Amino acid sequence: MGAPLPPGGAYIALGDSYTSGPLIPNLIPDSGPCERSDHDYPALVAWTRKVRLHDVSCGGASTDHMWAPQFPGGPRQLDAVGGNPSLVTLGIGANDIGLVGIASTCSGLGLVHPFGQPCKDYYTAGGVDQNARAISTAALRVADVLTIIHRHAPGARVLVIGYPDIFPESGPGCWPLVPLAADDVPYLRSVEHALNAMLATQAAANGATFVDTYTSSIGHDVCTGIGTRWIEWLFVGSSAAPIHPNALAMQNDALQILAVLAR
Repeated sequence: MGAPLPPGGAYIALGDSYTSGPLIPNLIPDSGPCERSDHDYPALVAWTRKVRLHDVSCGGASTDHMWAPQFPGGPRQLDAVGGNPSLVTLGIGANDIGLVGIASTCSGLGLVHPFGQPCKDYYTAGGVDQNARAISTAALRVADVLTIIHRHAPGARVLVIGYPDIFPESGPGCWPLVPLAADDVPYLRSVEHALNAMLATQAAANGATFVDTYTSSIGHDVCTGIGTRWIEWLFVGSSAAPIHPNALAMQNDALQILAVLAR
C-alpha cells in the first residue's frame, strides 16, 4: 500500500472533469478551457496535507491527453510528472468510454421510451456490448499511463481515483426528472461498475492504489434531492456541470483519498 504521505512535498493531479470540477465555485482564472475549480479534490487534498499542488486535470480529457495536447498549444498532462513528487493521482477513463455521452444518449432514448431497455438495446445491438469493449480497450491505456508515471516519478505514491455513484444503486430511477428508462438504470449501473472495476484492476497490476469513491457515494446519485445529491443532472441552478460531481462530491473524494493516504 505504501507509506503514509508526510506533510510537505509536491502533489501532481492528472485527470478529467471528474477531477477538475467544472462550474464548481470558484473557477481558477488561468485554467482556461480546462475549467478547474479551486475546490476540486486535488485542491482540498493539497490544502489538508499542506503539499504543493500542480493540478493539470482538464475537462474532456481522456488517456489520449496524457500523451498529446488536448488543445492547440496546450501541454500533455504527463509532462507535469517529474520533480520527485510525493503523490500523483490519476482520475481518468470516463471519457475513453464516453460515459457522459452514454448517459445523455440513454436519457434521450428514455424520453421517448420510458419502459424497457432502449439504451441497453442500442449499445448491445449485434450481440457486442460497445461499452464493455471500450472499457477493455481503456484498460490497456490506463496501464500504459501508470507505467509512465512510475518511470518519471519513481518515488511517488500513485493513486487511481474511481468514479462516484452517478445512477441509483437500486430501483428504476426517477423518470421523468432524470429520463432514463426503468430497465436501463441497472445497465448504466453495470457500465459504471465495470469502469471502476477496470480501474481497480489496473491500479493493482501497475503499482498503484485504487481509491473507491463509489461505495461512500451510494445514496447521493442524480435522483436524490438538493443537499443530498453529489452528482448533478440538467437541473436549474446547479453549481456543477451536468452529469458531473458537485462540491459535496469533491469533499467526499478528498476524504476517501485522505483516508487511503493515512494507511
